[in-house]
Amino acid sequence: MIKYKLICEDCSHIFDSWFASSKEFEKLKKNKYLNCIACNSLNVDKSLMAPSVINKKNYLKLQDKEKDIKNKLKEYKKFIKNNFEYVGKNFAYEARTIHYNNKKSKKGIYGNASLKEIKELKEEGIETEIIPWVNDEEN
Repeated sequence: MIKYKLICEDCSHIFDSWFASSKEFEKLKKNKYLNCIACNSLNVDKSLMAPSVINKKNYLKLQDKEKDIKNKLKEYKKFIKNNFEYVGKNFAYEARTIHYNNKKSKKGIYGNASLKEIKELKEEGIETEIIPWVNDEEN
């Protein structure tokens, strides 16, 4: 995992975000999946950053933060499973059905979609979010 300090070229908002790797950042930027959390602009880039040196004390703090983040993601996962309908790999189809047919459902949906499908849904004005899915057996 790598953390970048990002800056919106439109509104100058600065924020941090985590990525699996520098290649993943470049891939998401190229495919226009990065947006400013303040103004929703796609004109986001890396800002200058100072390197972080990790000593044992900082490493332990980092481990605690990572554990807290994983626990929060597990809470989100539990909430989603209890309050949304799982549609599996049919997510893009089901999202379009709800959007275009004004199909009302008692529950929202969640499932799997490729990055290409997510991009297409966003281009069609269908709001979606990518949520990291932490396995229950992970510590």
